[in-house]
Amino acid sequence: MADTLVIVESPAKAKTIGKYLGSKYIVKASMGHVRDLPKSQMGVDVNQQFQPKYITIRGKGDVLKTLKDAAKKVKKVYLAADPDREGEAIAWHLAQYLGLDMNQPLRVVFNEITKDAIKEAFKHPRHINMDLVNAQQARRILDRLVGYNISPILWKKIRKGLSAGRVQTVTVKMIVDREREIQQFIPEEYWTISSMLISKGKVFEAKFYGIGDEKTELKSEADVKKVIEQIGNHPYLVKKVTKRERKRNPAPPFITSSLQQEAARKLNFRTAKTMRIAQELYEGIDLGNKEGTVGLITYMRTDSTRISVTAQNEAKEYILENFGADYILTEQRTQAKNENAQDAHEAIRPTSVLRTPDQLKEVLSRDQLRLYRLIWERFLASQMASAVLDTMSVDIDVNGVTFRATGSKVKFPGFMKVYIEGSDDNKEEESFLPPIEEGESLELKEIEPTQHFTQPPPRYSEARLIKTLEEQGIGRPSTYAPTLETIQKRGYVALEEKRFLPTELGELVVTMIEEFFPEIVDVEFTANMESDLDGVEEGIADWVKVLDQFYQDFAKRLSVAEEQMEEVEIKDEESDEFCELCGSVMVYKLGRFGKFLACSGFPDCRNTKPIVKEIGVKCPNCETGSIIERKSKKNRIFYGCNRYPDCDFVSWDKPIARPCPKCSSLLVEKKRKKQGVSVVCTNCDYQEEADS
Repeated sequence: MADTLVIVESPAKAKTIGKYLGSKYIVKASMGHVRDLPKSQMGVDVNQQFQPKYITIRGKGDVLKTLKDAAKKVKKVYLAADPDREGEAIAWHLAQYLGLDMNQPLRVVFNEITKDAIKEAFKHPRHINMDLVNAQQARRILDRLVGYNISPILWKKIRKGLSAGRVQTVTVKMIVDREREIQQFIPEEYWTISSMLISKGKVFEAKFYGIGDEKTELKSEADVKKVIEQIGNHPYLVKKVTKRERKRNPAPPFITSSLQQEAARKLNFRTAKTMRIAQELYEGIDLGNKEGTVGLITYMRTDSTRISVTAQNEAKEYILENFGADYILTEQRTQAKNENAQDAHEAIRPTSVLRTPDQLKEVLSRDQLRLYRLIWERFLASQMASAVLDTMSVDIDVNGVTFRATGSKVKFPGFMKVYIEGSDDNKEEESFLPPIEEGESLELKEIEPTQHFTQPPPRYSEARLIKTLEEQGIGRPSTYAPTLETIQKRGYVALEEKRFLPTELGELVVTMIEEFFPEIVDVEFTANMESDLDGVEEGIADWVKVLDQFYQDFAKRLSVAEEQMEEVEIKDEESDEFCELCGSVMVYKLGRFGKFLACSGFPDCRNTKPIVKEIGVKCPNCETGSIIERKSKKNRIFYGCNRYPDCDFVSWDKPIARPCPKCSSLLVEKKRKKQGVSVVCTNCDYQEEADS
């Protein structure tokens, strides 16, 4: 008979852990949080030291009854929720509800779901950490104070359904500020001069550096003409050759934010998808062999790059066996620690480096395998020797004008055999130079001046936005995915071509909050608040005092906003189209997936239709319709005939307005990760160079 109950969050985790613990343990899932603040009211008494009012989450009654009945039948209950603030809070709520003695060591934590880790964790249960619980409570209450006080004002002054949040609003502000930078950007002209030179029969490129030894900018065509005149027909003489050996270190193993960024860059995963798949890998996959179900990676919410000695030694043995002694890391690297990092857990790594991605092909889904491979390769590379590169820099003099050529080649690949950060493949870009010698005279093949203009800062991608939030100390690893999801659902930002763009609504909300609640959208204030909340977690700050310090000024601003914030009417922008059902003017509306057309006669007429974007290409199928840009149910862009359903032409690749020069069939733009955008024929093997 079982005499011990173990409660975790999910059925998958319960299944994996139950297998390791044996018949004396019953393992059940709470299905996440079981209690929370009520949705229908503030749920926080600001006059009684911010006392929260917790209620059972709707739909969790049966789960709690099952857990309570199970707890009555056993001698011991252990709470084994995830090893973070949220997990600690879930354990505390369960202990409260089940009436457990919190003076007893009820809490079991582990960083990986493997047999050895689970067995060891249950040998050392601990008390519930109230500092972690209070840190979670403080964040939850602070978010409630901000959201449930500002949101009703936005409803009243702008429109219903809006919300404000401690992290989400400052994130929208960053996107709005970037858009303002782009709109105000004034491009500046500059020029470059490139010379194609020949040494010992080999052609290489050298770029204009400056006049003499001084670096010089070319700001206009007149500046270029002066340089070209000075060069004249003078010889290109090698003035200086510098050769050196350079070491390149691998990126550290993943933390939550770097995993999200790299999965976006290399796998094209959205942040939420990355975390969902990582959760599956952490909780356990049935390998179908003698191991059965096992967790494949360590806990995926972490800001630490630490690696256990056991994992280091296992990696060392694997590297020795598969790559040789030269590839072993001889001394452990010290990683620069983020000042905001809590360093509570290890980095994200495979639970065993011996489980290679190739061995797991048959048991993992395509996306699970891709993410696991990314984590496995990054960890293994971090434990390998540095790469060694031979670099060469050549300064060339032409009548007082200096050109510079640089080149490199890999002398020893080291970790690059396995993984390179941010690259689509595992090869270092090499730029070879011929064996040039000082005093050598070079032959000029071609000289080409090129005009450029400075570019505005790019709009944020998900990866870049997460990196910026992390650098600024805003939010924490577990908040990034839900924050980005929320600001899109609210219609504050849209994702176009994988870049965030603020909507009119987002700009309006930020402007209003900037005026009346400047600290809510202030990056430094938000970062300092995160530090204060981290202080609660570390046991050096009182959570009630942290909240009170914030609320005193905040309450005053609420009163001012209630009285002085003006009501704003968001007028629908009229289009030049008319409703085919009632004849009224169609207007632009903003929905979850961007703008669409709706009848101005609403609610009498509820006609809506997507905004048609023509691309100027005749339909190759029916030859009478035209191709338009459309969106799938998953918001993915595709191209189809405007005569649908009479014509069923569709293409994921963008058609272009000229026929194939070889067979006169349709040409399309095909996007490939490594080659960029290529123009290819849909009928024959014709292909143009990338980015043409």
